[in-house]
Amino acid sequence: MIQAVVKKELRQIIRDTRTLGVLLFVPVFLLVMFGYAISLDVKNAPIAVVDHDKSRQSRELIRGFSHSEYFDLAYFTDDTGQLESMFLDETVQGALVIPGDFSKRILRGEDTTVQVLIDGTNGTTGSALLGYMQAVVIDYAGSLQEARLGVDTAQVLPIDYRPRVWFNPELESNQYLIPGLVAFILVVTAVISTALSVVREKELGTLEQIAASPLRPVDLILGKTLPYMVISAVIAASIFVASYFFFDVGVAGSLLWLAGVTLLFLFACLGLGIFISSIAETQQVAFLIAILSTFLPSFILSGFVFPIENMPVPIQAVTYLVPARYYLSALRAIMLKGAGVMVFWPDVLLLAIFAAATVGAGIFRLRTRSVLA
Repeated sequence: MIQAVVKKELRQIIRDTRTLGVLLFVPVFLLVMFGYAISLDVKNAPIAVVDHDKSRQSRELIRGFSHSEYFDLAYFTDDTGQLESMFLDETVQGALVIPGDFSKRILRGEDTTVQVLIDGTNGTTGSALLGYMQAVVIDYAGSLQEARLGVDTAQVLPIDYRPRVWFNPELESNQYLIPGLVAFILVVTAVISTALSVVREKELGTLEQIAASPLRPVDLILGKTLPYMVISAVIAASIFVASYFFFDVGVAGSLLWLAGVTLLFLFACLGLGIFISSIAETQQVAFLIAILSTFLPSFILSGFVFPIENMPVPIQAVTYLVPARYYLSALRAIMLKGAGVMVFWPDVLLLAIFAAATVGAGIFRLRTRSVLA
């Protein structure tokens, strides 16, 4: 009896080639993604340097940053006004500002000041980067003290170290993680709910009845999508409200842009769900494809937990196929930094392209099916 059941199940699995492909692919996919994508270390963080002194002493301080694996001296500028735009578009994660009288005060034996700026949007990364930069400055200050006194002491350092953290002064991890949770929850719920809708019609046999009516594939998609768009919008609103009351994560930017970007993201998610439903024949397969295309990519490859810049270049290329990446980037810019559309417009454009591509692919698939032709 057991042997007969085993043969029957093997035949069923072999007959369902899509499920078999998924079962064979998933373990390898998980191994590759977790092996290469997960990295909590802060390395090669891009920082900007503003050296108003341009002396031997300032170059020695900068050299301490260039010799560390934690920093990448990405930009040198004389205009401190450019730093804000660099932080807003995430060109740099930190900045070092050296005053014009840096070397003169050191040579006179006086205390001097350098400024360190940190992007605190990601509290974990900001804390680590702050510690690394502080260590370099303190090490250089210690070498000055030793050269001045001839001994290595723990006396008052000759550099007045004054760090300043932007956007998230307390470096709270909630400020960084809550927007990621919003994107993660929305993409999973929107895609799964929509993916099962058309497949359910196939299983119940009502899709043939719909095909006999004058209903076009576009009408079918809109009729299936709009109710889930309303439901998803209500879910999004409740999540934003809960994030404010439970985690004190507000919206520093425009609520109008927040609503617009969120609706565009939901449209992209619903389009992906429609496309999945057009290629899946059963609800189980549709659910599995929806989970694999949303749950893991949104968690690993969107920048939700693991910084994309820390991933290998091939994995970074894969992240461009994840819609949550664009939404999350825009969401953090609006909620945490209060940035305008000029900062995150590339994310909005790419998200719109993704939405149009998935909806178009879903319509094409349904139109070319013999039942709706």
